[in-house]
Amino acid sequence: MRIREWDELPSNMQTEEVRYYYDILCKKRVGLIIKRLFDISVSAIMLILVSPLFLILAVAIKLDSPGPVFYRQERVTAYGKRFHIHKFRTMVSDADKKGSLVTVENDFRVTAVGRLIRKCRLDEVSQLIDIFLGDMTFVGTRPEVAKYVDRYAPVMAATLLMPAGVTSEASILYKDEAKLLEGAENIDDAYIEKVLPGKMYYNLKSIEHFSFWRDIATMFKTVFAVLGKKYEADTVGEEEFARELKMETNI
Repeated sequence: MRIREWDELPSNMQTEEVRYYYDILCKKRVGLIIKRLFDISVSAIMLILVSPLFLILAVAIKLDSPGPVFYRQERVTAYGKRFHIHKFRTMVSDADKKGSLVTVENDFRVTAVGRLIRKCRLDEVSQLIDIFLGDMTFVGTRPEVAKYVDRYAPVMAATLLMPAGVTSEASILYKDEAKLLEGAENIDDAYIEKVLPGKMYYNLKSIEHFSFWRDIATMFKTVFAVLGKKYEADTVGEEEFARELKMETNI
């Protein structure tokens, strides 16, 4: 991928907080090019290999409940670009209009087949399409909806220097984030105040220490996490980062 010139960044990203991470990535241009070439080649091969799985999931989803095969919600990726993500539909049609934009534990909107697809993380497989198109990458900050991005603290905008990702350190450690939101009176506020700062701590650390081989390691960790391996969170670092955000912002 190509890093834009500083003056080409959206005005909300031309800040001192973002500059720190921008300068780091500018020194890793070769690694970023290798990352994009890897994304294109591997996603193309995998799309061919998993095409039979796509067909099986599509039939199962259509037989289980009325509605489209894919859930095409608008998300935000590099430099604030908006795109419609490809996810196999696991909820009833028009779920966005029947509840929060995030999923909670035992969400009534999840279908029977959708529950199984979510358990196996198969709803994410279709994002190979987004990776091939360049809207996403294998490893990077999970793409958020615009209403959450609009609430980002200034430093969080640094995550938009790179394409959104299918997996990340934050995704691994917060794979059960729905449980953290269970019982909250306002799901959206609870997500922004309690979950997002913790995830962003790891997202920013990943940018700070970016390397192609670190991405590969994260992909393997994701597989192990899906198979049941537990990874320990840096709770001290998370809490310190959250305190700093509270002092600097209103989130």
